[in-house]
Amino acid sequence: MKNVMEIGGYRALIQFDADIDMFRGEFVGLNGGADFYAQDIAGLKAEGEASLKVFLDMCREDGVEPGKRYSGRFNVRISPELHATIAAAAAADGKSLNQWIADELRHSVAD
Repeated sequence: MKNVMEIGGYRALIQFDADIDMFRGEFVGLNGGADFYAQDIAGLKAEGEASLKVFLDMCREDGVEPGKRYSGRFNVRISPELHATIAAAAAADGKSLNQWIADELRHSVAD
């Protein structure tokens, strides 16, 4: 995935903050906020590890599960025209709409 760094088994979204001339990392999928800043990749990794350690330590102290739990279900609102188009594409591939969408999403994030 683009602009994503994995640290300690958790994913962090990486962006450049031109106002402070630094990279900013923010962990996603956590039950709280944990971010970090650095001027280069090596610094990002080190700061990310430190930030994650503090977050995980606090979770242990508070008895909180660090990661969000995902059900595997989500609703998407699309136009009826797009719905018809993807339903036809799924049928053409011999797949259910759900399986077709899951495959397309998996392919999209693998790049």
